Amino acid sequence: MVALDFSVLNVALPVLGADLNMSDAALQWAVTAFALPSGGFLLLSGRLGDLYGRRRLFLSGLALFGAASVLATFAWDASSFLAARALQGIGAAAIVPTGMALLTTTFREGPQRDRALGLSGTLMSLGFTVGMVLGGILTDTLGWRSTMGLLALFAVIVLPLAPALLTESRNPERPRLDVPGAITVTGGLLALIYALTTAAEHGFGTLDVQLALAAGLLLLAAFVRIESRTAQPLVSLPMLRRPTVAWGNIGGLITFSMMTTIVFVLTLYLQETLGLSPLQTGIVFGVQGLAALVSGTLTPRVVGRVGSRKVLVVGLAGQAVFTAALLVTGTGTLGVVLATLVASLACVFHMGAIISYGITVTSGVPDEQQGLATGLVTSSQQLGLTVGIPLLGVLATTADDLTSGYHTVVALDAAIVLVAAALIALGLRKSQQR
Repeated sequence: MVALDFSVLNVALPVLGADLNMSDAALQWAVTAFALPSGGFLLLSGRLGDLYGRRRLFLSGLALFGAASVLATFAWDASSFLAARALQGIGAAAIVPTGMALLTTTFREGPQRDRALGLSGTLMSLGFTVGMVLGGILTDTLGWRSTMGLLALFAVIVLPLAPALLTESRNPERPRLDVPGAITVTGGLLALIYALTTAAEHGFGTLDVQLALAAGLLLLAAFVRIESRTAQPLVSLPMLRRPTVAWGNIGGLITFSMMTTIVFVLTLYLQETLGLSPLQTGIVFGVQGLAALVSGTLTPRVVGRVGSRKVLVVGLAGQAVFTAALLVTGTGTLGVVLATLVASLACVFHMGAIISYGITVTSGVPDEQQGLATGLVTSSQQLGLTVGIPLLGVLATTADDLTSGYHTVVALDAAIVLVAAALIALGLRKSQQR
């Protein structure tokens, strides 16, 4: 459902912007308003689930997500729509880490958990695929509001079933909540994400961006100091120093942020430059999602044979190569076909990176800390969804012409992923040699 939230709206962005009087540059906030709170509150939500019950927090987040989706369906202007998206983000911040923690504590580490995480990644891909296709169909036939109504419908279906299917899970020791740590990390993430998203429209020279950036960095520095001195920290610093946790989360951050950027700029390019309708654009991304669905099914088997670390590095490298190939797909019907093929191959490797980084980060972590570990995993995911578009996507929406901006973004995107793949390969190799 959360994956569907992102993809079902993505195809509808140009139509939504016209209806709510939002410029191309402001359209990023349709995505960012969701990612800002979901990224900021993930670590706190994961720890609250550990302490007070993962199922309880999961159900609360699901209820909020559904109610916010109803509000988004009936939004009367840009402000009410963005407020609804923010509430959806808070709900998702409760759903995602607790849902993953319920999964990882249910299945033992090893092939069984790998298959479960592979299925989770596959369902994420399926949500993306269904969202892209349905987003085009619904936007063309019923309007963009029906995409938000679909999310509300999913919540109505899932909410009454979840209590009977899920068993409660929490840390049996029930340590105290690290309130100073929770305040500083949540405030720091919110300030940092706000600075990055605002800079996309107004640049880094504005006072509010500079103040938010400084506040975010100071709060995160204070968080590290607090965690090093408290007896029961929100985040265990030794855990963050684990190479698998550190490099795995960097890989997750890179793969999500860079693929999210490509989806954003490719959507605008297909519709505004190549003249595709929302439905045709949905079909293009539907093919891409089907490729990711196949990859999500096969990746756990590959991980079982060669290990999650190698799959992570190869996944990032493949994503970089096929992202760069978008530069030479051309225009016209043949260009659309080639772009669909290349983007689909990039998504195959992208899904491999998604699944393998989750396995890499959570391996070797005790059950009582799985909420924290999965909170870190999903923080990388949501931060990736947040920072990619404002940092790179804005180069396309503010360029003199969309085509040149699109090419600039694609080139930088591919270069960043390729460099990250090399650094992660080196970092994980050194950790194995110790």
